[in-house]
Amino acid sequence: MLSRTASNLYWLFRNTERADFVARILDATMRLAALPTSYNGERNEWESALASAGNIALFEQHYDVVNEDTVRDFLAFSPHNPSSIRSCLEYARTNARAVRTALTAEMWETINDAWLQLKNSRGNDMDRDAFSDFLEFTKTVSLHFDGSAYRTMLRNDAYYFTRLGVSIERADNTARILDVKYHVLLPETERVGGSLDYFQWTTILREVQAHTAYHWVYREAVKPWHVADLLILNRQMPRSLACCYESLVRHLDLIADIYGRRGRSQRLAATTSARLGASRIEEVFGHGLHEWVGEFIVENNRLGAEITEQYLI
Repeated sequence: MLSRTASNLYWLFRNTERADFVARILDATMRLAALPTSYNGERNEWESALASAGNIALFEQHYDVVNEDTVRDFLAFSPHNPSSIRSCLEYARTNARAVRTALTAEMWETINDAWLQLKNSRGNDMDRDAFSDFLEFTKTVSLHFDGSAYRTMLRNDAYYFTRLGVSIERADNTARILDVKYHVLLPETERVGGSLDYFQWTTILREVQAHTAYHWVYREAVKPWHVADLLILNRQMPRSLACCYESLVRHLDLIADIYGRRGRSQRLAATTSARLGASRIEEVFGHGLHEWVGEFIVENNRLGAEITEQYLI
C-alpha cells in the first residue's frame, strides 16, 4: 500500500473520531452549564470545553470572550479551527475522496451524505434544541461510519490503518476529558465526592457511553476512582486507554506481519500497553491524576509521530 493511501485512511478515521469527541464535549458542557448556579458561584464549563479540545490559544486569536455562543461556534462550526466538527468532517470527506476505491459503498455514502447535509446547515441560526440535534447527528454519523467499516471492510492492511486512527485518537480524547475533569472543571472550592463532583462524573460517563458499563462493573454509586479505573485501566471498556492500546498493539503487529518488518511504533505501543497492564488506580492517584494523564498524552502523541514516520510519509 502507498504511504499516501495509508495516511488518508488513518486520518479519515482520526477526523471522524475527533468530530464525535468534540460533539460529546459540547453535549456534556451544555448539561453541566444547565446546573443551578447555587451549585457553584464561579462557573468555568465553557473554558473547560476549550481545554478539553486543546484549542484555547487559537480561540483567543478569533474571539474576545468565552461564553456559550463563542465556544459553540468555535468548536462546532469555525473554519479557523482545524478541530471543529465542521472542519473534521470536511477533512474526513477529503480523505475519503482521495481513497474512494479503498472504501466500501456504505462507508463513502455515510461520510459524503454527512458532509452534504452539514454544508447546508447554519450554526448561528440554531437554538439550543437545534444545536443538540446537530450534536446527535454528528455522533450518529461517526457511529454509522465506524460501524459500516467494521461490517464491510476486508481485514487487510487498509482496515488495520483505520483501526490505528480510531484507537490513537480515542486514547487521546479519553485522556483529555479525564484530565480536564479533574484539573480544570472541578472548582477549588468544591470537595471531591460532593454533589457537583458526582454530577460531573456522571455526565462524563454518559458522554463517553460508559454509564451503563460502570454499573455493570462496580454495582455502586459513581465514585471518581472507579470512573478513572474504568476509563484508564479496564481493557473491557472500548474507550479506556488500556483497550485502545491493546488494539494499537494488535493492529501494529498485524501490519508488521504483512510488511515483514517491525519498528519503533510496535515497540513503543507494546511498552505503553504493558505499563497500563501493570498499573493500579491507587498508583495513578498517588502519582497525581493530572500528572499521570499528562505524561500519557505526551507518550500517545509520540506514538502518533512514530506511526507517521514509519508508515505514513
